[in-house]
Parts: sequence; structure tokens; C-alpha cells
Amino acid sequence: MTEKSRYVRFDWAIKRILRDKANKEVLEGLITVLLGDPVIITEILESESNQDAREDKMNRVDVKAKTSRGEYIIVEVQLTKERDFFQRILFGTAKSITDQISIGQDYSVIKKIYSINILYFDFGRGDDYAYHGVTTFHGMTKKDSVLQLNTDNERKYLEVETKRTTMPDEVFPEYFLLIVDRFDEVATTPIEEWMDYLKDGAIRDDTTTPGLQAAREKLAYMSMTEKERRAYEDYMVSVHAARDAWETAIDEAKADGWAEGIRRGRAEGLEKGRAEGLEEGRAEGLEEGRAEGLEKGRAEGLEEGRAEGELGKALDIARNLKSMGFSLADIVKATGLTEEEINKL
Repeated sequence: MTEKSRYVRFDWAIKRILRDKANKEVLEGLITVLLGDPVIITEILESESNQDAREDKMNRVDVKAKTSRGEYIIVEVQLTKERDFFQRILFGTAKSITDQISIGQDYSVIKKIYSINILYFDFGRGDDYAYHGVTTFHGMTKKDSVLQLNTDNERKYLEVETKRTTMPDEVFPEYFLLIVDRFDEVATTPIEEWMDYLKDGAIRDDTTTPGLQAAREKLAYMSMTEKERRAYEDYMVSVHAARDAWETAIDEAKADGWAEGIRRGRAEGLEKGRAEGLEEGRAEGLEEGRAEGLEKGRAEGLEEGRAEGELGKALDIARNLKSMGFSLADIVKATGLTEEEINKL
């Protein structure tokens, strides 16, 4: 992608540019592609992530909008993993529901909510990069029966003039999960073109996909001021730094887990019989090391397994280390022997 066709990434744009109603065409395009119907945004509402501090932007609702149908759209960009992510997006939709109604009002004032979540990390298990979740009610005794609203409920809860279906999922929130890092396709469809932009900031010059034409005009890197470019580059550096820190933490946790597996293997081996226990513990440690790609763990595990395979060899090693002035704690750690066994040497 040449510099002239470079566009700022969506996760930066949504925090600084796309909250402006003048730029709503970009969001309208994304929502239209996801919902399959044209969407017109009439209001950009105050959201909980309208701060400018970088540390306050990583895990918040980024844009809340209202459509011409009176429905609400929540758009969130999530850069880092979060253990209770599903509960958090549920809270976001629940809060948007309760914000619509006051004490004493009829529940019919509540409008549908669409929760669009753009994730810049791998999430869950599955082969796709885009997921859509709705609420439906299936029969418990008649499995092919799906509950529909009756005529009275349709008049009360749905806008009949919109010609929407009479399914409960037209009332309950809908969720979209776009897992950006999983996308690795040649962009030919509208959703693929959007994923290509979300991941790499790439937009085809001849695109006709809703929203991306507007993005080419409003999000061009070269059209930004020097101050805006510096802010964007600083943001991208912080994003990569946060991701590197997360991956480093994972690697360290895996290494700690491998070491803990070896230690436990030794302890169990002493209880069952030193030779058999060491062999089993080493095998478990090596298996975890292979599964986690810890090549160093494999090499050290094999070397230690051979060196500590016999109690006599372990005692010889301990004796030598003791004569060299190593501390008792270091000898215990190096040989797997107990303090009592080493003190007898």
C-alpha cells in the first residue's frame, strides 16, 4: 500500500474522528454491511469513552448512536484481552436499555440495540472471523418450534411500518463480533473489504462498499495535519507496546507453568519412588514444553531427565555442589533432593 493510499486505522479513527456526526457515513456503512439493510444514523450520543487520555480508551464503549428507526447502535473497539468480555458487553447493552426508560414508563418505549464489537485479539474457538448472535426461543418438547410474537405483541413492541418480522430477536439485542486478527482473505465481498480495512487500514481505490468510500475521503493519512499524524503514530506505538507486553506476560506465564510442572513431577516422583517419579515428571514437563513451543524447555527437560534419572547420580552432583560452596537451597533446586538427604552427605 503506497503512502498516498494509506488510511488511519479504524480503532484510532473511532476515538477521535467518527464520533462527529459529520462523519457518520463511515459508521452507517459498516452497520449497513453487518445488518444487510441500509441504516441511517440520526444521533451520535454521549458514550462512556469520550475521554482523551490514552489509558482510558482501551476498553470502553467508543460510539453510541441512534438510527432513524429509533434503534440504538453500540460500537466498541477492544484492543486487549479481557477475561469477562462477554459480561462486559452484556452490561453495555443492559445499561443502554435501562437508559431508555424512566420509572412509570411503559416497557414499549424500549428500542432494539445492536452491539458491534471489533476485537484486535483472538477470541474463543471457531474458524470464522465474524460472528452474529441473536436471541431466539426454541421448543423444549417440539424442537422444530420457534416462538413468534402474536399480533398484539407485534403492534406493541415493533414498528409495523418497518415491515420487520415478528420474531423475538427483533426486540432483544443483537451482537456482532469481528475478530480482526483472524482475517486473512483476499477482500472481495463488502464484509471482507471492511475486515481488510479494520486490520491493515487498506481500502481499494475502486471500492463501492458502504462506508469505505466515505472513509477514503475522511480518514486519509496524508490529509491529516502534522500534529494529527504525530498523535496517530504515537497511538500506534502504544498499541504495539501494549500487545508486546501482553504477549511477553503470556510467554512468562507459560515458562512459569512449565517450571511448576517439573517441580510437581519431582515431588510426586519422590512419593512413588524416585526413579519412576522423576521419569514421569520429566515426561509431563516435556509434553507441556512441546505443546507450548518451549524449545528451551524441551532441551533442558531432556538434559535434566537424563542427569537425574538415578538417585546415585543426583547424590554425586549434590556432593560436588556442596564441596564447591553452593547454598543448600541452590543444591535442592539443582538436584531435586531433599534438604535432609543433602545434609547427610
